[in-house]
Amino acid sequence: MEHLPVEVIGNILSRLGAARDVVIASATCRKWREACRNHLQNLSFNSIDWPVYRDLTTSRLEILITQTIFQTTGLQCLSIFMDDVDEFSAAPVIAWLMYTRESLRQLFYNVRTTPNVNILEKCGRQKLEVLALAHNSITGVEPSYQKFPCLKSICLSFVSISALDLSLLLSACPKIESLALVSPEIVMSDATATMELTSPTLKDVYVEAISLDKFMLEADSLESLHIKDCTLEFFELIGKGTLKHLKIDDVSVIHLDIGESTENLEVVDVSNFTIMWPKFYQMISKSSRLKRLRLWSVVFDDDDEVVDVETIAVCFPRLSHLSLSYDLRDGLLHYGLQGSSQLQNVAVLELGWTLITDIFSHWVGGLLDRCPNLKKLVIHGVVSETKNHEECQTLANFTSYIVRLMRKYIHVEVQFEYE
Repeated sequence: MEHLPVEVIGNILSRLGAARDVVIASATCRKWREACRNHLQNLSFNSIDWPVYRDLTTSRLEILITQTIFQTTGLQCLSIFMDDVDEFSAAPVIAWLMYTRESLRQLFYNVRTTPNVNILEKCGRQKLEVLALAHNSITGVEPSYQKFPCLKSICLSFVSISALDLSLLLSACPKIESLALVSPEIVMSDATATMELTSPTLKDVYVEAISLDKFMLEADSLESLHIKDCTLEFFELIGKGTLKHLKIDDVSVIHLDIGESTENLEVVDVSNFTIMWPKFYQMISKSSRLKRLRLWSVVFDDDDEVVDVETIAVCFPRLSHLSLSYDLRDGLLHYGLQGSSQLQNVAVLELGWTLITDIFSHWVGGLLDRCPNLKKLVIHGVVSETKNHEECQTLANFTSYIVRLMRKYIHVEVQFEYE
């Protein structure tokens, strides 16, 4: 160990990450203390890593963090996650940011400060590449002054920010590629205003727990869009056909428009969502490169609508993974399975129920007939703790049916996942 270069020791300490472990390891000898001071790159203060953090007073914790940070000279990643701390004083937080700002590339911070600290002002015009901020407020963004020339990823969780400031923040980041918004408090100029976000470089957008009337996203390079637990009246994506991954989970939206240029879509994952199948299909119908389609616990706006397997087979020839789960109605089962086109490339088929009936068995059999190259079948189901005799008999009939069916498809792996 004594022959290890001090830079290598610095890398070892950086991999430890947790501040307590770094401090203990650096006490090994003078050489390790030097490595901690001059070559430590990553430092993390997390209440999960060391429960003793929870027993310290806020002022003592501030002193401990200050002393540890000030023993380093070139931190590149600083993470402070203290779930049990209500708030830090502004003075030490400003000191941490000012001390590390010239070398810092990644900042993760989730503690409120009193009074509020303008973190953007302290970190602007520096080398910061990743910013994950929670339980804070962002106000008065000035793109002409608060430039982030290297910032590529922003994650705002439980952050209060106006729609205007959020738009200005994106414009201040010429290299931004990833944006995540989790339960933000978006302040609008008026109740009917539209939140408009524009970025030519954004590739990945994740939005969770947002309630807005109108949300317009213009992103010419967007490849992945994930919307979860949101209530929107109007959502529109304006792009240039670069979108590859679309995921919608438990979203209430009256008007959804992802644009007409969807030919590069490879993954469409929709769950807990009410859809008008003809309109939704029209949006993704040009996605001839689609490899994975998941429609899970979806509800159709019209009782006469159903997923048309024939249309899926014809329009998505590259489809390799198909997942379907929705209420099956006897009168529409034949319509959903009509046609003769094969799902030639589907290797994995996932099917699910919330209320099992005999219709489900016939549906499974009909879909298996359409997948000649299937390798794996996954059955998802909900089994209630209290079942009457009829429900038990239906489940037994389904089990017997699957046993008989799989004798015909001995090459297919079958997996059951019940909850």
